[in-house]
Amino acid sequence: MTTAAGQPLTARTTDGRRIPEATLGRLSLYLRMVDQLTGRTLISSGELATLSGVNPAMLRRDLSWVGTVGTRGVGYDVPTLRARLAETLGVEQSRTVVIIGVGNLGHALAGYAGLAARGFSVVGLFDPGHVGEVVGGITVRPIEELRTAGENYRDSIGVIATPAHAAQDALDILVEVGITGVLSFAPTTLRAPAGVDVRRVDLASELQILAFHQRQKSRASTKGAS
Repeated sequence: MTTAAGQPLTARTTDGRRIPEATLGRLSLYLRMVDQLTGRTLISSGELATLSGVNPAMLRRDLSWVGTVGTRGVGYDVPTLRARLAETLGVEQSRTVVIIGVGNLGHALAGYAGLAARGFSVVGLFDPGHVGEVVGGITVRPIEELRTAGENYRDSIGVIATPAHAAQDALDILVEVGITGVLSFAPTTLRAPAGVDVRRVDLASELQILAFHQRQKSRASTKGAS
């Protein structure tokens, strides 16, 4: 996933170091694994690496970005590790989300229980074609209400689940009300001003990549059998 301009996103530690996007993705994975360790107070790097599907050396390098949280021969204190990961990823407190586009994908996102489990709360749904519908306990509003009540959503994360032709307008409205972090599922490249981070999830592209890898494995298997 990339920014609207096609450049990888990075984040910074408290001392100003830039965290590579690939590392950020794995830190998010480690947080998800740690959240599943109900009742655990300690975990070794080897066990957490196995749960996360990475090797222990990579895990230790990644966790060095969040500060020293492990003890050699003992492992990681789970509550401390979770707190450091959440702080680094900016999810130590619940974050609100507004969604523009309430078609099939928007419905699914609004009702996805995993968002609440990870500290995200959907507080606004906007779509001119679905005004008045109730999804996940939230009534869909006209987009104009996002403009007039923008002050209420300024600290939210925006999600664009519109068709491609409506996505740029949706982004412009989110930027207009002061939202600076946007996740777009629209299959198109968006133009965002400086200071606005747009991450794009292109499902078709991801499927094409998987299809490529499957074809490569199929060809290798065929050659091996000959």
